Amino acid sequence: MTAPTATVRAALRADLPEVARIYGHYALHSVATFDEEPRPLAQWELKYDEIAGRGLPFLVAEEAGRIAGFAYAGPWRPKPAYRNTVEDTVYLDPAATGRGLGATLLAELLAECARAGVRQVIAVITAPGSESSAALHRRLGFTEAGRLTEVGHKHGRWLDTVLLQRTL
Repeated sequence: MTAPTATVRAALRADLPEVARIYGHYALHSVATFDEEPRPLAQWELKYDEIAGRGLPFLVAEEAGRIAGFAYAGPWRPKPAYRNTVEDTVYLDPAATGRGLGATLLAELLAECARAGVRQVIAVITAPGSESSAALHRRLGFTEAGRLTEVGHKHGRWLDTVLLQRTL
C-alpha cells in the first residue's frame, strides 16, 4: 500500500461538484449507498449548509489539485437529545482506493468531530457489499452495535445494514 499524498482540508462549496461526481458513481454502481440515482448538486449544497450550520466537519482529500475523496459528519437523528451523536460518511474516488486515503480521511473526521463536541459516531454500512468500509471503521476503533436485516433492496438483492459505533 502506498501512503496517501493527499491534503485533507475543510470542504468548500466549490468542491461540491466533485463530491457529487464521486458519490454519483457509488449511487449508480454499488450498494455502498441506498441512493439509486446521483444526488443533484442543489442537494449537496443544502447538505453542506446544514452540516456547516451545525458546526460539524465536512472534509475533502485533495491530490494533485483534484478531489480524491470526502468525508462528513451529519446528524444521527433529528431529535435534540441526539445532538452529540453523528453519522459519518466517507467516499473515495474509485481511482483513489486501496492506498490508505480512507483511513486518513476518517481519522481526521474523528478528530474534527471530537473538537466539535461529538460524543458518539455511528457508521451505517451495507452488508454484504461494503466490507472494505466495515474493515476501515473497525481499524479506527468502531465496534458493531447492531444489524438491520434486509432493510434495503438494490441491484436485485436484499441488503442488511450493520451499525458500527465509536465513542470519542
